[in-house]
Amino acid sequence: MLQTGDTLGKIAGEKAGILKRGIPAFTVQQPEEAMCVLEDKASNLNVDLQVVPPLDVNLLNGQKLGLEGEHQYVNAGLAIALSFTWLKRTGHLELANQDHTDSLPEQFIKGLTAASFQGRAQIVPDQYVDSEKDGDLVFYLDGAHSPESMEICAKWFSGAVKGEHQSDKAKPQVSSSTHQLKKNIMQVSINVHPFNQCALHESKLLSEILLATLKSSSSLAFMQILLFNCMTVRDPELLLPQLMKTCASQDVYFKKALFAPNMSVYHKVGTHALPSAVPEADLSWQLTLQRVWDNTMQKDKGREAKQVNHVAEEMKDDTGKGGGSLESSSVVFPSLPLAIKWLRDTVRQNQSVRLQVLVTGSLHLVGDVLKLIRK
Repeated sequence: MLQTGDTLGKIAGEKAGILKRGIPAFTVQQPEEAMCVLEDKASNLNVDLQVVPPLDVNLLNGQKLGLEGEHQYVNAGLAIALSFTWLKRTGHLELANQDHTDSLPEQFIKGLTAASFQGRAQIVPDQYVDSEKDGDLVFYLDGAHSPESMEICAKWFSGAVKGEHQSDKAKPQVSSSTHQLKKNIMQVSINVHPFNQCALHESKLLSEILLATLKSSSSLAFMQILLFNCMTVRDPELLLPQLMKTCASQDVYFKKALFAPNMSVYHKVGTHALPSAVPEADLSWQLTLQRVWDNTMQKDKGREAKQVNHVAEEMKDDTGKGGGSLESSSVVFPSLPLAIKWLRDTVRQNQSVRLQVLVTGSLHLVGDVLKLIRK
């Protein structure tokens, strides 16, 4: 933002710097302010600027695009146009001359369906948490950092967690306690003599009670948690309300929001450092983010926010109480590792809870979380 400008026109002017005289160029449909700048630059350089339509899903022959989100079909359409142009200019006429409006080469379909992009609409189960069930702590990572991308991120996250809820209902959840109930049911059946009808009837009744208990005890509570940070050049008054509003429109609501500073330190383009020890952090920005979040929540409820800062103290043991209970709506952690620790401890201490954590606001934050949750 500091380098490209603070208006669509200025940003488009910077982006148009890639245009080269006489070389064909492609773009997708843009807001009028941006499109006028691109067209003017292209005209001055005698550039054939073409507006590419989104990819038609039918061209994938029933397969799924590798990258999540409806906007990726727009990006895919642009990638296809660029690829065909490059193939034609490099002499691969057998592919370049195909009519790709009705079908795509097999190589294109394979690439589009296998494409992956870390930190964008990425789902990663935590690999370090000790839990009886897989998927009790899952991170949904997207480096959205503008109002537009935040809306797209919120729609993707909402669809992903709702889809997970539906798939979970279709399969039984079994914990150590339910295993014991199954053993009890089997033991009852074994100990009843087949000719003792009264005892057999009581056995069946007891088994039905145990099975009902088994069914109720296997249910899981899904909770959505937000882990957020953004650069100080971003406006949280635009980002956080957009995120909350879009998720709410999909009936997805965050149980708690966590705010923590990034681990990575960036001084300028091309230089970075990941400190071995977490230094004392200035949490003033994270407290600002928390206030924006709490105010937005309170406005949504029709009440003024209480200006209370819930700063998590350094955890002195392994109880995980530093982040408070799940009942408080937000908390600021002095470091990202402590936020991750709180999430893991919460899962361990609440076996009936499954946490779905959206990590967003900064690609730096997403990268740091990936370092912490992957083996």
